[in-house]
Amino acid sequence: MLYQLPNGKVIYLTVEQFLDLTDLDIQYFMSINAGEHAQNPFTDSAVVQNSKEHYYDFDYLVDDENSNDDVIDDDIPFDEIIDLSDSLED
Repeated sequence: MLYQLPNGKVIYLTVEQFLDLTDLDIQYFMSINAGEHAQNPFTDSAVVQNSKEHYYDFDYLVDDENSNDDVIDDDIPFDEIIDLSDSLED
């Protein structure tokens, strides 16, 4: 991975090196003038590496217009259980 030091220079570190990095290590890298200034912010970026072209098959999409007609009306059983003929006022 690329790690940018506080002075703006960029160095390459492995994940293990990054996890073991201390403030003294960062000061040491700056004192020995390690790294280079990044000219391109997308250097070694995953955006450049994963530039696959996506293909969408719109003919495969399901037609949603008729999908609501297949839903079973579940209110009918509750109409038999609840008696609405009595008034709520006592």
